[in-house]
Amino acid sequence: MLLVVSPAKKLDFESPLTTEKFTQPTLLEQSQLLIDECVKLTPSDIASLMKLSDKLAGLNAARFGEWATPFTPENARQAILSFNGDVYTGLDAQSFTEDDFEFAQQHFRILSGLYGLLKPLDLMQAYRLEMGCKLANSRGDNLYHFWGEIITNELNKVIEEQNEEVLVNLASTEYFKSVKPKLLNATIITPTFKDWKNGQYKIISFFAKKARGLMARYIIQNKLTNIEDIKGFDLAGYQYDAEMSKGNDWVFTRKEA
Repeated sequence: MLLVVSPAKKLDFESPLTTEKFTQPTLLEQSQLLIDECVKLTPSDIASLMKLSDKLAGLNAARFGEWATPFTPENARQAILSFNGDVYTGLDAQSFTEDDFEFAQQHFRILSGLYGLLKPLDLMQAYRLEMGCKLANSRGDNLYHFWGEIITNELNKVIEEQNEEVLVNLASTEYFKSVKPKLLNATIITPTFKDWKNGQYKIISFFAKKARGLMARYIIQNKLTNIEDIKGFDLAGYQYDAEMSKGNDWVFTRKEA
């Protein structure tokens, strides 16, 4: 079982590290090509392209300018400990044991607009480049054109090497569009999380994002490898809903947050 999640806009490069182990991203040559395009952008270009404030645009222009290899613990940080959005609040990787990190390294991947596909312990430098960004590049006018089948091919390598049969899609629609399902050599299971509101179950973005992280945490900490076992997910009050689930779209519901 292989899990994929989205990255986060919010980053944490300051809190203490809970593991010293690290690896290198496998697609850094591709990332360098994107950086070569990004450093041409002015802060004004970045503000317009990414719909950012002048302050954030300036920050990210500086990040692009400072991006440099090789990545070391002095100039980069493990990906799973770098992102700090709602999904990562649910994941709470800061509390992982070394065994948890080891399991995650095998079964958990982060989709990224700049890095393509990251293992949890891959070092990364701070950036902001969302997958849906319409950054013109040598392969087209957006990042989906740039990555093409590259991310899918990398996932297939992991699937083949580890003899995985199922990919659990815990990523957002924006990020999972970078994967080509028809070319993926695994069954895709997509969990959806719904909360009771105004007399019906609805997807509430904040809760759904956190729940994706919670499910990843549940799988990692329980070292699950059988897909049926994730139906036992019960963190934060969620329960598998067989009636609402259809095919490979599995729904988890809860009455009260």
